[in-house]
Amino acid sequence: MAKQVFINLPVKDLQQSLDFYTAVGFSNNPQFSDDSAKCMVWSENIFVMIMTHEKFKTFATKPLADTKSNLAGLFSLSLDSLDEVNNLVTNGLKAGGTEPNELRDYGFMQQRTIEDLDGHTWEVFYMDITKFPAQQ
Repeated sequence: MAKQVFINLPVKDLQQSLDFYTAVGFSNNPQFSDDSAKCMVWSENIFVMIMTHEKFKTFATKPLADTKSNLAGLFSLSLDSLDEVNNLVTNGLKAGGTEPNELRDYGFMQQRTIEDLDGHTWEVFYMDITKFPAQQ
């Protein structure tokens, strides 16, 4: 079996979160989804499991963080162009997400940030490695 990444996130409204993640480019795998959790597919080996708070608590050993007012983690997604970055963020904003700051341009990388409906923070970026500064 290939190595895979599963990010598990508690969400308050499973349907609204499903709609948000679909809008920004994830697809749902119904085989691993039910009324309490949805498996959202980013790529062949990267998945985000969005779960109701009740479902998530069955796996948790600590209280859930309030991600609307506290940062619990930064999750990053790379895309193939700045246009794709802008499109993802635009679609996410239309689906109820928020953008806490403006585009950051590092020369070789452009990055935008979007928060989902529960405040989970996604750093979405395009990197042109040919523009990466040479080591001195």
